[in-house]
Amino acid sequence: MLDRAALAALARVPLAELDVAPFGAIIVDPVGEIAHYNAYEAELAQLAPERVIGKNFFHHVAPCTAVSAFEGRFLEFIELDDDVSDSFAYFFPFAHGDASVLVTFVKRAESDAFLIVVERVSRATIAPLADIYSPIIAP
Repeated sequence: MLDRAALAALARVPLAELDVAPFGAIIVDPVGEIAHYNAYEAELAQLAPERVIGKNFFHHVAPCTAVSAFEGRFLEFIELDDDVSDSFAYFFPFAHGDASVLVTFVKRAESDAFLIVVERVSRATIAPLADIYSPIIAP
């Protein structure tokens, strides 16, 4: 899990560095249109960046996120002026195998873009988070 200082630093990280990051990095505009999709996320989701750039993350790329627990939380987050980031646990039901992840929204510095960080976590990590993060969508 990234600490607050690391998350604040992510607000300024160049795209080239995000491409080699050891976590998923998706840059979206305020309505969720994808501007950047890094290699880690492409491997996790098994979707090539060229297939998703320009598409809406919530409705066309990852429709399981078009719920208040994810997209709704994102829309609330982008309206906040004082928060740099917001994190929560989530469960992605991929066709190629489910993934428990920690999702973090980060406001990009000096732009109207937002970074969605996706970090894979184990079931052992998710269980204790049930009392801290909301919501946890897991069977």
